[in-house]
Amino acid sequence: MLEIQKKQNSNALVLALQGRLDTTTAPQLEETLKDSLDSVTELTLDFADLQYISSAGLRVLLAAQKTMNKQGSMKLCHVNSDIMEVLEITGFADILTIE
Repeated sequence: MLEIQKKQNSNALVLALQGRLDTTTAPQLEETLKDSLDSVTELTLDFADLQYISSAGLRVLLAAQKTMNKQGSMKLCHVNSDIMEVLEITGFADILTIE
């Protein structure tokens, strides 16, 4: 299960993810991003309450990064050690901005 809390402030969007980002929930995040990124130049994904990420979740992150490369910036914050390990092993830590 994945809960997404959305906070938008003009061109800045913060999505706080809670739960698991996997094959079942990745389409939910994909849909939220698709509906939300039009005028966004600054995207922040808050992973404070994200417990798990799968390859499906990583794919959505990569797509979001590609979109944001064209129109602004994207960063991840509050990434826990388990998810950080996944990002490092997959090489995503080199592609994504993590604070």
